[in-house]
Formats: sequence, structure tokens, C-alpha cells
Amino acid sequence: MNHSAMLSPTAPQPVSTSRSARIGLVTAPERYEYHHDLAIPVLSGSDQVRAVQFRPAGLAKRQIAAWRGLAGEVIRIVSQDAFESDYQGPWHLLVLYTQAARHKGESVVEGLPKSTLHDFSGKLTFVPAGRRFRELQEPRVPTRASYFHIDPRGPLVEPDAVSGEAELAPRLFFEDPVLRQTALKLEALIEAGASASRLYAEALGTVLMHELLRLNGGALQPAPPKRGGLAGWQQRSVAQYIEENLSEQISLMELAELAQLSVFHFSRAFKQSFGMPPHRFHTSRRIDRAKTLLAKLSQPVTEIAFDVGFSDTSSFTAAFRKWTGRTPTEFRRSVA
Repeated sequence: MNHSAMLSPTAPQPVSTSRSARIGLVTAPERYEYHHDLAIPVLSGSDQVRAVQFRPAGLAKRQIAAWRGLAGEVIRIVSQDAFESDYQGPWHLLVLYTQAARHKGESVVEGLPKSTLHDFSGKLTFVPAGRRFRELQEPRVPTRASYFHIDPRGPLVEPDAVSGEAELAPRLFFEDPVLRQTALKLEALIEAGASASRLYAEALGTVLMHELLRLNGGALQPAPPKRGGLAGWQQRSVAQYIEENLSEQISLMELAELAQLSVFHFSRAFKQSFGMPPHRFHTSRRIDRAKTLLAKLSQPVTEIAFDVGFSDTSSFTAAFRKWTGRTPTEFRRSVA
């Protein structure tokens, strides 16, 4: 495969739908054809943005849009075959995982420890310009994610707002409701295609960049463990144990022994580190696993209830509605 191939401008005529696999439109005054991987033309003349590469080739279905200083890709991978993605470029990259869960794999952002998190639907990843980003996935569900490329030289933010000392920090699988809502609005504009408002998209891009700057300033940056919280190895050990035993009843004593703490000190330290008590965290992970199983559409709701540790369908439905605002059946219809 020629990885240096580009998305190149064409005349304003019907866009080719040949098997060279044109799978997206750039919402710009011109139209573009898709040629393998991987660059996105942006509105500042002949500039191009390196897109995220996926292997095997042809696995990713893309919708693409580009504006002034901002470009985005909505990626759908309907196959559940293993795949790899890779990015390293001169623009910042923000990833919104709309639906993403894997049997196994790893995600790596240069400068951070790798993650083997199984379900990261709804989470965000930020890759500063120049850093390497790579993911290996054996997906459980059809993968859907949006990738936003942001020009670090502007024009989405005033030059004074970013000093030479204020390098944006990499982040892997984090949560920020405000940033996520802005990303979702941009995702909708990409899907709207040529009907999307350029001015609105650029305004959202400016908001997105300022939210990243705010995050970098520490307003919502994950703080280092507070005094009395679990150490890193304790957090990893306990979280992995819960993940591997979601369908089981797990006692506080078991978890406390893993962390080598008394039950009293463990309960306080766990809540300080994870933001919720152990029982509530266990339930949240069960609900996340249930979402993944419901999205597959092949397994009855009753079986899923048992698989994630509920004794009957009614208790599962009540817990699922409490966490998501919808019944399992309603959730399944929404992802069908």
C-alpha cells in the first residue's frame, strides 16, 4: 500500500464511487476523492492533514469534513476482525469513542503508559502534535469513533493563549462532559455533510480548542492521587479483579486483601481514587458490559442479565434504567 497517497481535489462534478473506495465528502467549496490513505485537505489552500491510518486497508468507513484549522473523521468499522490504527502528525488529535469495546488489545499514546481497557465507549483521548498514537483492537462490537485534527498554529485560538511553555499534555481514555458535548456537535456536523454550517463548525472548533486549553490548565485534569487514596498498583489490581469477576458477588474483604489494606481503610481509599464506593463501581462496570452485549443484538436480555451478575431480569432492568435512563430493550433499539 502506498501510505503517502492523498485525498486530491477534483473538478466540481459527480464524485466517483468506484472501487478505489471513495467513502467520504469534505464539506468545503470543492469535492475530493478518496485514494487509499491518508490525508485530508483543509481550507487553508493546499495544506493537508495526515489522517488516522487503519490496517487492514479498506476496513474503515470514513465520513470526512474540513474547515479552517480543523478537520474531522467519523470512522465506522463494522467488522469484528482484529485491526490496528496509527497516527503521528503535526496537528493535535482528539478522539471521541462513541462505541468501542474489545476482547483484547492495547492503546498507546507516546509519553503515557499503555492501556488494555476493554470498554472505552464515551471516553476521550488527546494526542498532542508530533506524538505517536497506536491502537490494536480485537473488537467486541462494531467500532465507531470520531477523530478531530486541530491546527496547533491556529486559527482556532489566539496566539497569546498558547505560550511556548504551555505544551498540551497527552491524555488516554479520560472523561470530560463539556468537551464531549462539543465533540458530539462536531461529529453531527461531519455527518451532515455539505449542508453543515462552516461558521458554526469553526465556532465549535474554537470552543473545542479552548476546552483543551482549560483542561490542560488543570480545571478538570485528573489530579494525582490524594493522600489516603490507593496507590497506582492497588488501583490496577482492584480494577482488573472487578473486570474479570463482573458476574460474581465480590466482597469488600476480597478487594481489601488485594490492596493489602484493612476493609475500613480500603473503602475510604477506593472512593477517593475512583470517585465512588466499590459496590457502585462494580455495578457501573456491569452496566457497561451489558451495553456491549446488548449492542450485539444476538443474545436475549434475560441471558445478558445473568451474564453480568443479576439474579433476574427485573432487577437488571431496574438497575440499567437507573444508570442509563432507559430499559435494556430501549437501549438495544437505539443501537440497532
